[in-house]
Amino acid sequence: MTKASNAAALGLALLLTATGSVAEGVKLGHGGLTLNANLETASDDWQKGPVVLMTHGTLAHGGMEIMQALQAALKDRGISSLSITLSLGLDNRQGMYDCKTPHTHRHTDAVDEIGAWLGWLQSQGVAKAALLGHSRSGNQVARSVLARPDAPVAAVILIAPQIWSADATAKDYEKRYGKPLAAPLARAQQLVAEGKENAMLEHVDFLFCPDTSVTAATFLSYYAPDERFDTPRLIPEIKPPVLVIAGSEDQVMKGLVDKVRPLADGQRVQLEVIDGAAHFFRDLYAEDVADAIRARLGSG
Repeated sequence: MTKASNAAALGLALLLTATGSVAEGVKLGHGGLTLNANLETASDDWQKGPVVLMTHGTLAHGGMEIMQALQAALKDRGISSLSITLSLGLDNRQGMYDCKTPHTHRHTDAVDEIGAWLGWLQSQGVAKAALLGHSRSGNQVARSVLARPDAPVAAVILIAPQIWSADATAKDYEKRYGKPLAAPLARAQQLVAEGKENAMLEHVDFLFCPDTSVTAATFLSYYAPDERFDTPRLIPEIKPPVLVIAGSEDQVMKGLVDKVRPLADGQRVQLEVIDGAAHFFRDLYAEDVADAIRARLGSG
């Protein structure tokens, strides 16, 4: 976005005063779409920080269980937060993505949307924000930070962030859908090579959606071999302090701890492994996550 269009988008933002224990809605115009977020403030002067900008995982939303639990736990610790809902190409999207809706979004769309919300926080007087991503959005947050190396980011918090290998991706796809990834991937690659990136693949299995519709470019944006899907590879490039939080029982991001541990120096890059926690850090594990975030923000 240009500075002018970004300013115009920010002008469309609607802030509802946050009171009580329920996060209040914020809307932001961006790229012709209305974006949604939940703002949870810990004090009347919340803009002084710390403020955590939170992004959810695949096809989910800012009000999903882990996001709500973390917002409440952070507020209890005096930390304000903004939990955003990625548009995934849809106007005013709220709730889980409906698999019946054709997919036109791309993995990297989140980079600009995270940047737009960071700009909104700046427009509210927030000098620095910590960026948090869970699961897939750990990768999207990392990419957003790398796309804006001079942005006012106090810390990068990656909770069970996406890891990747071509072999594991192919195996996971076949395990989930009982058919190989190679066929739809080759078809999408062919269409894009022919200049038909917006052509729809019909009756295709995609992410968590069986028998759906997806453009060729969208399919490639999530499945084409790309080492930058492997979030630990991006960590050495990130300038702000990084906190990676992993669950010892996470069966979704198996191997995350082994990939991050060599990068963790205990200072710029910290690794916190929460014993007993699975991928979504349910119940009291969200409190452990919030404790780790407070410690990271407190240590700069």
